[in-house]
Amino acid sequence: MTVGPTDSLLDVAGLSVGHWQRLDPDVTLGTPESPGTGAATGCTVVLADPSAVASVDVRGGGPGTRETDLLDPSHSVHRVDAIVLTGGSAYGLAAADGVMRHLEESGRGIPMGAPGAVVPIVPGAVIFDLPVGQWSVRPTAESGYLAAAAASSVHLERGSVGAGTAARAGALKGGVGSASVRITDGPAAGVTVAALMVANPVGSVFDSATGLPWGVDARRAEELGLSSPSASDLAAARSLADKGTVLNTTIGVVATDAPLSKAACRRVAVTGHDGLGRAVRPAHSPLDGDTVFALATGTAEISETLREMPSIPAFAAELPVLAAVCEAAAVVVERAIVDAVLTATSVAGIPAYRDVLPSVFGR
Repeated sequence: MTVGPTDSLLDVAGLSVGHWQRLDPDVTLGTPESPGTGAATGCTVVLADPSAVASVDVRGGGPGTRETDLLDPSHSVHRVDAIVLTGGSAYGLAAADGVMRHLEESGRGIPMGAPGAVVPIVPGAVIFDLPVGQWSVRPTAESGYLAAAAASSVHLERGSVGAGTAARAGALKGGVGSASVRITDGPAAGVTVAALMVANPVGSVFDSATGLPWGVDARRAEELGLSSPSASDLAAARSLADKGTVLNTTIGVVATDAPLSKAACRRVAVTGHDGLGRAVRPAHSPLDGDTVFALATGTAEISETLREMPSIPAFAAELPVLAAVCEAAAVVVERAIVDAVLTATSVAGIPAYRDVLPSVFGR
């Protein structure tokens, strides 16, 4: 595998990403005794044009989701027009209404007969960010509309933006991160696999023994230009207080240009959670709503050798490609979460990794 050209979800052709956020300069973090002030929240929209085959796997004990039942492989609708990732807890699911309006205005969705009569398919998931700033400020339908309208297929902003604006990753600031790889050998050679993740877990995102993010071994540290932190930085990181909230969640999208079935997409989502478990410890807790969506655009050209062998059933011919995509899915989810942690910036006094451990960068 090699890193994709932009190392982001945008390396999968046909996908675009848009953010909306509200971030006041005087925002504060609320406590049980005193509510926060100002505003910090946002949403992120992944548009698939044309629609993509999709499924989902929900692993956390406290999910907030929309239309995930629809994505069960046994159910009728196989393709989606967009995925919404949003702050605001369950209130933030309203953002999907605005995305639907934007898609309807574009004539996108399942045709229902009459001209212009379409039903866009827009699943989504939320993170809990309400204690950051005023509890009553969260994404609305207008927020989702603006995020969809801002979607770009050429530039992806990362860090404390969109759904990651008020995210917290353990004791540190969370955010939006992305990564991609291109498979270079085997039946899936030429296929791209990518992820976009919103990191807001209750678990830790760095190893207190080394100071490096979970999932960053010596080889990956060299690739990212990271080094071991100073003793004083490591001591500061170890002294950080716990997150102090019971509602959390890491959510995201894994996508590929491989031609996969809905059932295969479900397996990609399942293995994407392996990457989540590598980058967040613990993951999938009763206090997280960890959710991974999987999309397959089917635009890649792959080897037809196995498909041309009459002795192999069609479903079995898909398996070598699926196995390679699943392996890559875990890699890109892990790397996307690390990217979210490394690119996040402090909001409302929540310390960012780069502020707590600056010596990791370029010593």
